[in-house]
Amino acid sequence: MAYTTSTTSFNPTLNELIEESFERCGKELRSGYDFRTARRSLNFLLTEWANRGINLWTIEQGQITLIQGQITYDLPIDTVDLIEHVIRTEPGQIGNQTDINISRISVSTYSTIPNKITQGRPIQVWINRQSGQTTDAVAATPAYPQINVWPSPDQGTLLSPYYYFVYWRLKRMVDAGNGVNVEQIPFRLQNALVAGLAYMLAMKLPAISEQRIAILKAQYDEAWDLAAAEDREKAPDRYVPRMSFYR
Repeated sequence: MAYTTSTTSFNPTLNELIEESFERCGKELRSGYDFRTARRSLNFLLTEWANRGINLWTIEQGQITLIQGQITYDLPIDTVDLIEHVIRTEPGQIGNQTDINISRISVSTYSTIPNKITQGRPIQVWINRQSGQTTDAVAATPAYPQINVWPSPDQGTLLSPYYYFVYWRLKRMVDAGNGVNVEQIPFRLQNALVAGLAYMLAMKLPAISEQRIAILKAQYDEAWDLAAAEDREKAPDRYVPRMSFYR
């Protein structure tokens, strides 16, 4: 009788991922420089993935206490973007706590608001997607992504909150490490990660034919499409018309 291993723990280290990528290029990982250039390419690949859309494993919930009269608030520095957000009123009050939709607006719309310091329950938010990088080499001041709410809150303090800005954000994927660590990527996307890294390495390594580069690119596109089709929300869509817009 045949038996399975009964294990589900396959999670290759960074070094193993890089070795597999080199082998798909028909090469071997031989030197420290080979490892460094592969790790650099992997970080660029993760940057590309952040631009491809919603990566479900990077979603994280957070909240910000809104202060009366304060318009601007910092988000965590590794925030890529916000995908959902609500205003939570009377937080922690059983029977009274309520989540209310807050609309996202563009910088153009925000700039045309005549009185940005008027107070009330916030109904709109402009998300200022700054770099999240240090912009001043002397002061080492990071450019935090920020939200600007309107109207500014009409009540609430840190010690006695009345409004929370509750959000679900896409956070930046962690950098490639030193070789012995494993990546943050879920197992179902590991093949796409290896395929993408193999393609990026093939474009840099010597003596790789254009035909092989094209094959690796096709394999990467296929692996990504399969992974992206699986890594998605599977809940049914629900559309509710806003009747107030009809004339």
